[in-house]
Amino acid sequence: MVDAIKILGSLMGNNAVSSGLGAQVLKSVLGGALGGGSGAGASGGGLGGLLGGVLGGGGASGGGLLGGLADAALKQFGQNQAGSAPAASDECVPAGMSHQQANDEATILIRAMIYAAKADGRVDREETENVLQRLGEITQDEIDFVRQELTRPLDVEGFIRSIPRGMEQQVYAMSLLAIDLDTHPEAKYLHQLAQGLGMSPQVCNQINQQLGAPPLYS
Repeated sequence: MVDAIKILGSLMGNNAVSSGLGAQVLKSVLGGALGGGSGAGASGGGLGGLLGGVLGGGGASGGGLLGGLADAALKQFGQNQAGSAPAASDECVPAGMSHQQANDEATILIRAMIYAAKADGRVDREETENVLQRLGEITQDEIDFVRQELTRPLDVEGFIRSIPRGMEQQVYAMSLLAIDLDTHPEAKYLHQLAQGLGMSPQVCNQINQQLGAPPLYS
């Protein structure tokens, strides 16, 4: 079985998909977490807290799985810096959520990241291999899963239909973190995603503002 929770934590912790907004947010939060010399977990809520606030949650566990994975990515980054083993994916599962449910949600969030990154053009073979090389210690099945998602034709409508109710803002926020939002194709993709998810322009712009991205709607 593919451990999507571990893959998503690696994508976030190693910033394997994006060199844009996601990288800026992660760099800022990781810098704050590690700069005080107290380790990646001591970041006052870290990226998990930030995403929790964006998605209407509270504290470091806000934002459900996404918030928990964000904090796990911080911890993983710190452990990698210290040469320690990465955190187990079970540590990222919020209370009251089964591992299977969390794994299913992680799969959706992985696709959100990858599909947004592909919005302004097809990911070529070299880019695919660069992403895979930055994923850390994952199994061959997990490598094959990520490669398949990277090379799969972009089907926005099909992806929207696959998103469970209640994950709309998580998916939008994760998609935004994977891009710079500085090209028309990226803006068009986010607009199509937001419309398909039934998100209002006001909610989208609020998420963009809180994550430091330009507004999607004027």
